Amino acid sequence: MSMRDTYVKKLQAKLDEWNAEIDKLKAKADFKEADAQQEYYKQIDELKSMKDDVSKKLDEIKEAGDDAWEDLKAGLDSAWDSVSSAFSSATSRFK
Repeated sequence: MSMRDTYVKKLQAKLDEWNAEIDKLKAKADFKEADAQQEYYKQIDELKSMKDDVSKKLDEIKEAGDDAWEDLKAGLDSAWDSVSSAFSSATSRFK
């Protein structure tokens, strides 16, 4: 397995975790009062948007040539860090 395949597999597993976390937040939001529910849904939409952006970048890496994927990796790593921080913040705030 190449380094790119290993990298893609690791990030795809984390995206799957984030999808599960979004589902948990949605379930919590359904049982909140209207104001809190609105805040949950706003945060969920932001997380989904960020996650989708990372997913698109991951797709670009999957389709990139063997040499080009390294160049794309730096951009994805930066986006990844932002989304990770946002997920950590959201999950701790909505516990």
